This record gives sequence, C-alpha cells and structure tokens, in this order.
Amino acid sequence: MSETERAAPRARIVERRSHADYTGGVYGSMLAASVIVGVGTLGAYPLLELVLLLLLTGVAFWIAHVHAQLFGARLAQQSLDRRTVLHVCRDEWPIVKAAVPPAVAVAVSPLLGLDISGALWLALTVAVAGQVGWSAAAARRAGASWLLVTVAASVNLLLGLLIILFKLLLKH
Repeated sequence: MSETERAAPRARIVERRSHADYTGGVYGSMLAASVIVGVGTLGAYPLLELVLLLLLTGVAFWIAHVHAQLFGARLAQQSLDRRTVLHVCRDEWPIVKAAVPPAVAVAVSPLLGLDISGALWLALTVAVAGQVGWSAAAARRAGASWLLVTVAASVNLLLGLLIILFKLLLKH
C-alpha cells in the first residue's frame, strides 16, 4: 500500500473533523439542562431515574433529529443509502454525547456527599458548562476570531443562566 493510500483515511478523518457541526452538542446540552429543570418528583431511585432520563431523552431526540434529517431535507434531495444514514447518525450523535456529562455528574454525586437537590444543581451546572463549551468549540472550529468565540460562549452562558432562572422559579 502506497503512502498516499495510507494517508487517505487520515485525510478523510481530518476533513470530517474540520467540518464538524457542534450544533447537536449545544442543543443536547440545553436539552439536558431542560430535563434537569423539568424533573418533578422522582420515584424510589431518583438518581438512577435521572441518569436514565437524561440519557434516554438524549437518545430519543437523537433519533428524532436523524429521522428529520433523513426523511425531511435529505429525502427530497437524494435517495437514502447506508452511507447517508450512517453519516446523518454520526452528525447528530453530539446530542447524545452532550447528555453524558450531566448524567455522570448525577451518578457520582453520592460520592461527593450530595443529596438529590445537590445532584440536580451539579448536573445543571455541568450541562450549562457543556453548552458554553460546545458553542465555543463550534465557533473556534468555524475559524471565528477570539472575540466571536467569546460572544458565542457568552450568549450560551446567558441562555444557560436563563434555564437556571427557570429552575429557581419552578418549585417542585
């Protein structure tokens, strides 16, 4: 195998990463934060239920986004094949990835001595931090100036603080 042939897969990976879309990560982080805010009374195993709720909500919305991409915009433009389906699944996967850190925060909260309220606040903080991080990464990957990266992160921080305000206003 020639050097060019060996470099081709690496070049595709670099190309895919350079065109990565972090929208799903920002969206997934906001979704996770909203799930945390919306959690009312949990049952007998509140931490396990919240971990599962975060992960399963991420998966459900990932499926919804994949479906919308495949049968909405893409179907009108091209026929579906295995490559297209896998491409869309991969592109939308950050929605699920964004639910993992808040779920992990909930799972480790007992090790930190947190009760359910503390676990919710920790998970919400992690989700908002993820939202800010995904937006900054998206802006940076798009080649934005540091000023625009800061603006993107700041706007997402404000959105996250709005979600936190909702949590403060909603008493379960």
